[in-house]
Amino acid sequence: MTLSDRPAERHRQVAGLFTERVRGTRSWDAPSPVAEWSARDVVRHLTEWFPGFLASGAGIDLPRGPSVDEDPAEAWRVHCDGVQAVLDDPQTARRELSNPHIGTLPLDTAIDRFYTADVFMHTWDLARATGQDDRLDPGLCAELLAGMEEVEEAIRSSGQYGARVEVPDDADVQTRLLGFIGRDPYWKGA
Repeated sequence: MTLSDRPAERHRQVAGLFTERVRGTRSWDAPSPVAEWSARDVVRHLTEWFPGFLASGAGIDLPRGPSVDEDPAEAWRVHCDGVQAVLDDPQTARRELSNPHIGTLPLDTAIDRFYTADVFMHTWDLARATGQDDRLDPGLCAELLAGMEEVEEAIRSSGQYGARVEVPDDADVQTRLLGFIGRDPYWKGA
């Protein structure tokens, strides 16, 4: 599947794949490739950091579902539907998000660049933790890798990414992206 370059549609596609992995999860306590995180913690991360980012930067409050501890699948569904509703809202095209670290951006661009990209990368974590198909769209892998390589120093100093994991020079783009963000692309779980 080729991913759209329109933020609302790209979120629908990326979040849809993550939703498939959520539905396919049989053990929420399975360890993930992110050190000290379980499959449940991957969902927790996505549903907990973004609402505050959106509220503080754009004054938008997302609906809240059950806690990830109670029902990770339903917590994800409510959160995901809320983000999609923001992106599908015609008013979003005229809104901005302001943040002291990134400046002011069109709201849909900020969601796409920071949140949808995060969902995309964490799809691999959840898939790998739960033994599901972990293939990611190579076009978006290449786009993200190229953009992050340009700002590697800032990314590394943010503390949001682990140390680069070395991969073979001839590795495919997904493997190179995973290594760049600090994941062991060959991680097999516990």
